[in-house]
Amino acid sequence: MAAKRILTVDDAESVRSLVSRTLGQAGYDIVEAVDGADALDKVAGGVDLVITDINMPGMGGLELLGRLRQRPDTRFTPVLVLTTESQSAMRRQAVAAGATGWIVKPFEPASLVALVRRFLS
Repeated sequence: MAAKRILTVDDAESVRSLVSRTLGQAGYDIVEAVDGADALDKVAGGVDLVITDINMPGMGGLELLGRLRQRPDTRFTPVLVLTTESQSAMRRQAVAAGATGWIVKPFEPASLVALVRRFLS
């Protein structure tokens, strides 16, 4: 069985690297994008889950969520938000835009893997 493919979207290379290393060690195939526009280009190859930051230059995570929910191929793809934002108002905005889960940075690698497994099982 092929590994599940996860797209991680963050403008911080260090965060992308940490997420990629954590999930790669758990057996997932990782694709990285630097912002929402880059993510929309890379999602065309098919992904099983998206992990995105909210605050990024160019196209941020909320706009990316809206665009993913408009596409037939990603309408039901789980999207986890990984952000420093912890305000409930921002969380409600993300859920309204289509987010399926929320993780606040910094994160525990085991918690990230557990959450990803939950959405991909």
